[in-house]
Amino acid sequence: MKIALTGNPNSGKTTMFNAITGKIEHVGNWAGVTIEKKEGDIKKNLNKTGIEITAVDLPGAYSMSPFTSEESITRDFVKNENPDVIINIVDATNLSRSLFFTTQLMELGIPVVVALNKSDLNEKKKTAINVKALSKALGCPVIKTISTKVSDNGLEALISKAVEVKGKSQTAPYDSKRIDFANAKAVEASDKKRYEFVNSIVSNVEDRKVSSNHQTKQDAADRILAHKWFGIPIFAAVMWAVFSISQTHLGPLLADTFAGWIDGLYAWTEGMLGEGVSPILSSLLLDGIIGGVGAVVGFLPLIMVLFFLLALLEDCGYMARVAVVMDRFFKRVGLSGKSIIPMVIGTGCAIPGIMATRTIKNERQRRTTAMLTPFMPCGAKLPVIALFAGTFFDDAAWVGTTMYFMGIAIIILGALIVVRITGEKNARSFFIMELPEYRFPSIKRATISMLSRGKAFIIKAGTIILLCNAAVQVMQTFNWQFQVVAEGAESTSILASIASPFAILLIPLGFGVWQLAAAAITGFIAKENVVGTLAVVYSITNFIDTEELALVSGGADVASVMGLTSVAALAYLMFNLFTPPCFAAIGAMNAEMEDRKWLWGGISFQFGMGYVVAFLTYQIGTLITTGSLGTGFITGFIAVAVMVGYVVHLVIKGNNKAQQKLKMSA
Repeated sequence: MKIALTGNPNSGKTTMFNAITGKIEHVGNWAGVTIEKKEGDIKKNLNKTGIEITAVDLPGAYSMSPFTSEESITRDFVKNENPDVIINIVDATNLSRSLFFTTQLMELGIPVVVALNKSDLNEKKKTAINVKALSKALGCPVIKTISTKVSDNGLEALISKAVEVKGKSQTAPYDSKRIDFANAKAVEASDKKRYEFVNSIVSNVEDRKVSSNHQTKQDAADRILAHKWFGIPIFAAVMWAVFSISQTHLGPLLADTFAGWIDGLYAWTEGMLGEGVSPILSSLLLDGIIGGVGAVVGFLPLIMVLFFLLALLEDCGYMARVAVVMDRFFKRVGLSGKSIIPMVIGTGCAIPGIMATRTIKNERQRRTTAMLTPFMPCGAKLPVIALFAGTFFDDAAWVGTTMYFMGIAIIILGALIVVRITGEKNARSFFIMELPEYRFPSIKRATISMLSRGKAFIIKAGTIILLCNAAVQVMQTFNWQFQVVAEGAESTSILASIASPFAILLIPLGFGVWQLAAAAITGFIAKENVVGTLAVVYSITNFIDTEELALVSGGADVASVMGLTSVAALAYLMFNLFTPPCFAAIGAMNAEMEDRKWLWGGISFQFGMGYVVAFLTYQIGTLITTGSLGTGFITGFIAVAVMVGYVVHLVIKGNNKAQQKLKMSA
């Protein structure tokens, strides 16, 4: 038996899917979280029938007449894959809006069971819904549910009722022919009829104690948190607090303990190998695998604390307000308000963030968003931020916060450039999004989210990063004749010979040495590799312990070993954050853009933006701190001037194209 879970965005659909299947899917307070359908078997404690029941979690939709690709997924599945029963999750706190979709589902000829979800919130508001009257009016079963509760949640009764109605015919709640959703006039006429019917139902079954025209505490909070001027500094303060806790206080405290375990593993393995083992094997195992992977995994506590705090912000409803605050800025630079959603999702991982762009209908806006989303620092970039914040800036919380706002600034600038190049600067966009009610965040859900993201991080560290660091160690150990490189002659290694040509290009940015170039190159495989490669090439086994962080070979600190000033370190950090993402994310860009010209243009733009930002950071920062320009200024200035000149050329070309379109339309 197959059950389709459908409902409006933010109706609690994915939360219910997790509750009835035991799976852990991401739950967010905006449209676009469930981009593709997800399947899972109903838990045995809820399924007393003995038959196998599969639930399919479909993307949120407002209508069977799809406006976005996610709504198309829902429509196509319901119409073409013949589920046995549809469970329609209805937001009990917004009955009039939710029932419009219900009336469309009732016309499909598939048995429908309505889950009246979030019933607990109605009780708090003293809003009563006559369930029996609602069920009679709709002509289908209605079950009250609270999918966030562990017990007394109505889920067992819901599944039981779904099994009961399987194969039984239901009639539409009013006289209506089956609607051809491709016929615009027929849809419009039917929609008017639905609205009238829904309004009549709601007026008869709902007793709302609080008038919606009175300002509530929720409204008062939104007037501050989502204010067009106060919203940005409040968001900045919130992000600073998040990074302060995760990168400066609680995170490092946990990381110190974790680093001690890694050091213990290193020492134990070294003792087990003894003195008779091959130095090459010992170096590969200790420095390449344990040292390199351990350097990355050592940042796991900091990252998990950050993920936990972001999950709390998401669950309480605040992150949805951030999208509203940013909408006004995004519209002015030619993006849709929906563009903020992939970018917020991209703070966890760029890949699902890029995939979320498919909810944007306008092709140019969708491709632009897919190109710009990787500029938001994702979870893979957090170890790099944490490393440089700890090594060069004494764990300052402003470093991480600045990187996030720098990413937003680059996105806005990039969108402004792209819309001028494409000649669509007057294109309009709109933004409709659910604003969930503020609620106390669930510690359980935040913990589950943190653990699932931490698991993905560990799996990547144990596979891609392990293999990459092992390869880096081998290339650093041998030259092209496969002879072991003598101590002090590392510049003759395979790794040095590959990275050195790239290092020349990085001199104007303040970090033109092969070791740092090698780390940047491996970062394109996975951004965490930047930390792992640095650990291997500089033989640093501990980036975390704040007391021993500085103590590597010869008693020199990490900053001295790398040979970076604080300004050059900041430039190197920005270069790694704002150049193209990992190969997997580039693959996602290719899939969503569906155009090679856009793909290569996007990658080139990302390279150029990362190079220019790093150049300006190093040269201006050096001028401010020392009174003179940095090394390689002339060469870098010429390269940057060429890049900027080419972009200006494309912008002028785009403006001419826009004027021609305007003349033709006139």
